[in-house]
Amino acid sequence: METLASSLCTTHGGGLANFCGGASVSVLGFPLHHLKIQALPDSKKRHSCGVIKASVAKTEVALLRIGTRGSPLALAQAHETRDKLMASHPELAEEGAIKIVVIKTTGDKILSQPLADIGGKGLFTREIDEALINGDIDIAVHSMKDVPTYLPEKTILPCNLQREDVHDAFISSSASSLSVLPAGSVVGTASLRRKSQILHRYPLLKVEDNFRGNVQTRLRKLNEGVVQATLLALAGLKRLSMTENVTSILSIDEMLPAVAQGAIGIACRSKDEKMATYLASLNHDETRLAVACERAFLETLDGSCRTPIAGYAFKDGDGNCIFKGLVASPDGTRMLETSRKGSYVFEDMVMMGKDAGKELLSRAGPGFFDF
Repeated sequence: METLASSLCTTHGGGLANFCGGASVSVLGFPLHHLKIQALPDSKKRHSCGVIKASVAKTEVALLRIGTRGSPLALAQAHETRDKLMASHPELAEEGAIKIVVIKTTGDKILSQPLADIGGKGLFTREIDEALINGDIDIAVHSMKDVPTYLPEKTILPCNLQREDVHDAFISSSASSLSVLPAGSVVGTASLRRKSQILHRYPLLKVEDNFRGNVQTRLRKLNEGVVQATLLALAGLKRLSMTENVTSILSIDEMLPAVAQGAIGIACRSKDEKMATYLASLNHDETRLAVACERAFLETLDGSCRTPIAGYAFKDGDGNCIFKGLVASPDGTRMLETSRKGSYVFEDMVMMGKDAGKELLSRAGPGFFDF
């Protein structure tokens, strides 16, 4: 699901290179010496929150504690991480070797206000990162679009799992797509990125921008008639096995995704070589490079908490990187778009993202981001 930090206010502070313990850290927040990729066998997803059953000796003290938010989607992502670790490392497959620790974040606690009104950075990550730094957990599982472009001191992010589908899903019981919704229809979304693109293309629609809650809550509100339609990340619906709710899937041209949409990021302490090694074995390099490109774009724009920003990098049929980005006014009256094409190589893709961000900054002019 979309959050403020994903598309709007994760852009302050930090640079493309931070330094943890003297090691060079990329825009994704991990040392370059952790980038060796190891093939990972697919494992069957398990969504139970119960004790992991295994025909091996029980580990009395957990070898690895996973920190996560408590929403069904966040738990599904934590379970996916757990399962991949168990499949790759026999010692973690023992009963009790991995423990999932649920942590409530600021974004989870304040549900009565639009995210843009709450302000701040890391609304859905701060408390989890604090638990990591304090040693209460060993790794932190985040939706990458929630992660600020800087990372807290003493932490690194050496792993992105393979990205899920980046598209947004249109959900409605009365219309097949945004284009056929009657004038005056209300679309519910807490995302200014979605709001601005909806209003830019369909100015006769209305948007309820305090449409918050987890996936299940938003679908309940839709069914109760609070709004006539809503948009949700298809990635989340797939991870929750809830795609039967999808009415139609929006194209990238109709709704450009949030930066890092569909990607999971896993952080650990910067000096914890054991955890960094575990996580490096799960890293999906193509996802890592795409996310690096998009986050370089976001960081360069340095938008305010009220600036709709979208960006998407992907590999085309020839193996090149295609990047598309945009910034918009919250009401959708102004929208600036750009694109880039180049080699699918880390350094080149980071430069593409930065260059695209600089272009839009120049075109936007003074005051564009002062919402």
